[in-house]
Amino acid sequence: MPSFDVVSEVDMQEVRNAVDQAAREVGTRFDFKDTGSSIELSEKSIELHTASAERLRALTQVLEEKLVRRKVSLKALEYGKVEEAAKGTVRQTVSLTVGISDEKARAIGKFVKGMGLKGIQHQVQGQQLRVTGKKRDDLQTVIATLKEQDFGIPLQFTNFRD
Repeated sequence: MPSFDVVSEVDMQEVRNAVDQAAREVGTRFDFKDTGSSIELSEKSIELHTASAERLRALTQVLEEKLVRRKVSLKALEYGKVEEAAKGTVRQTVSLTVGISDEKARAIGKFVKGMGLKGIQHQVQGQQLRVTGKKRDDLQTVIATLKEQDFGIPLQFTNFRD
């Protein structure tokens, strides 16, 4: 029986490269001079630290430009609240969402069921969703329709089997 998996993944190497490029640009740009601005990547989050809220917006813009250029979806970013830090500076944590949460998986599953295609079934497997069907054409229709929808997370379609 044909099937495919719906996953939400982020290429961490591309994220690492984008953060490195953004940090290098922040170090050389004139408008970031003497602001103590920094961009640091930890395992599943990016820490932004700078002098003011306006600089934070500019720092976010630089980071997003680099991520887009490296084809990392901005839907994978979840911005935390802006926090006051030492000496009047501000910081913000940007977490990377990897995997499909249970509620998102249910929403995607409900959407697939609501399409009304005959013989299409889905099941949640950890942080991914497996869609099976009798006809390959029906599965390709499901993929095309899911690509058009916005579920708030980046979706990839892997492991297509006949």
